Amino acid sequence: MMNTLRTTVLLAGMTALFMGVGYLIGGTSGMMIALLVALATNAFAYWNSDRLVLSMQGAHEIDPRRAPDLYEMVQRLAANAGIPMPRLYVIETEQPNAFATGRSPDKGVVAVSSGLLKHLTEREVAAVIAHELAHIKNRDTLTMTVTATLAGAISMLAQFGLFFGGGRNNDSPFGAIGTIAMVILAPIAAMLVQMAISRTREYEADKDGAEISGDPMALASALQKISGMAQRIPNMAAERAPAMAHMYIANPLSGARMDNLFSTHPAVENRIRALTEMARQVRGGGGGAAPRFDDARAPQPAPTGPRASWRTPGTRGPSRPQSNDGPWG
Repeated sequence: MMNTLRTTVLLAGMTALFMGVGYLIGGTSGMMIALLVALATNAFAYWNSDRLVLSMQGAHEIDPRRAPDLYEMVQRLAANAGIPMPRLYVIETEQPNAFATGRSPDKGVVAVSSGLLKHLTEREVAAVIAHELAHIKNRDTLTMTVTATLAGAISMLAQFGLFFGGGRNNDSPFGAIGTIAMVILAPIAAMLVQMAISRTREYEADKDGAEISGDPMALASALQKISGMAQRIPNMAAERAPAMAHMYIANPLSGARMDNLFSTHPAVENRIRALTEMARQVRGGGGGAAPRFDDARAPQPAPTGPRASWRTPGTRGPSRPQSNDGPWG
């Protein structure tokens, strides 16, 4: 509830910023023109973002024949989340990471890297996918599109003020210097609010994803591994399109270690701390234990090394015996 309230307050703040900047710099007409152009741009991105993002990240779709165990895992997690089965994609990069896209739960897409399937355990992979399903369930793509619309409109208004002197420059109570300062600072303020909303949605997806999988500590362990390896293993697709970095479960570009104003992701330590507290409350019996991903069998100890045979798409031949690696294998 607090994260939802925080997102609402931040969106309201960005709306107020847009209205104020638009009136002082572009006047009423300039404000409306900027909003319409930003709406058109983001409407195109909203309807085509999944295809654009998947293409830019070099992802390719997989089906049940290529990765039956992974597909079954996602089916069961989607059922836990109460959403339709999303389409599954794999990104060919050694860096473990994942993201979700799609404008609605019916159009959901989950993309995981080959490094994620190689280096993480079954429980950790399930927890990461549950996190991405939470983004789809919460319609975070819509929230971030609205945010991007307002941020884009504010930046466009700033451009109007810079190149055309502002429709109300002579009447501005701030004077010429104040108007120039607002032209520079307004887009920065909009970017800060946009990043704050992104961090808030990540915390919410952590909580909801842990509830979907019933395994908060598996997500905490996965975040620790992903963050550590992301600092050592480059993700070239993300490096070529850094604007897409906020979509990943963890920052694929840098190892930022604090919830700073310019970060799209919360600090991993803070996310792990919140998940650990969530697991502690479940064990303590506060409100009852959260349902596990598979209540029929107790959680297995996490293996100490990679066990990729069940995960890597296309590696299981027709004559290979079925493995019994865990609840999904």
